[in-house]
Amino acid sequence: MAVLFISDLHLDPRRPEPIRDFIAFTEHEARSADSVYILGDLFEAWIGDDDDDAGLKPITAAIAALTATGIPCHLMHGNRDFLIGTDFCAATGCRLLDDYAVIDIGGEPVLLTHGDLLCTDDTRYMTLREQLRSPAWQRDFLAKPLAERRRIAAELRQLSQTEMAAKTEEIMDVNAETVRETMRRFGVTRLLHGHTHRPGIHRFELDGQDAVRVVLNDWYGPGGYALWDAEGPRLMTLESATG
Repeated sequence: MAVLFISDLHLDPRRPEPIRDFIAFTEHEARSADSVYILGDLFEAWIGDDDDDAGLKPITAAIAALTATGIPCHLMHGNRDFLIGTDFCAATGCRLLDDYAVIDIGGEPVLLTHGDLLCTDDTRYMTLREQLRSPAWQRDFLAKPLAERRRIAAELRQLSQTEMAAKTEEIMDVNAETVRETMRRFGVTRLLHGHTHRPGIHRFELDGQDAVRVVLNDWYGPGGYALWDAEGPRLMTLESATG
């Protein structure tokens, strides 16, 4: 049993090296997995399943080639690619997960999430998230021409960068009590997420039980993934990286 997890790749045709690394990952490390989970922000921005940017096609083709081998690939929305829809999943063979998903690894329940819902101290982001995730906003956005959507997406990225520069590191990290409340709600002692770009394996006590929170790293630098097998969770570096 070997389950692989990645998140926060932020793939963008303007940054070809991470795309090459991702394709290599799907052709090497992922081929020996029982299943692969992408926990959000696969893309720097996703403006709709009808995006005709040729630079995105190698990414979708790589996922489709992986799932064609029979290896299940599961996908979760991030804060940058929450508009991924059914057409993308049909083209790649991915299964789209909800914002929270509990899976079984070796008989143990593990809670998966992108991670942004755990950052409740960042109230400005949580307010923006609620707006962007509303069906009305998404219908209006997807009805716009591609060129206008690209412009809006670029503006949102710039807003995000400006906001992040003005926030403390503590605000952008998970809230410890939110983590505990969420794990209690789902009845788990194992949690895995991305979003914060602060990779690590955090062990703590939850209501008298040993608990663990695994945080995935981003791919802005050397990429990596989490391997969860009979030995438990481990953070791994990309042996197939091209850099």
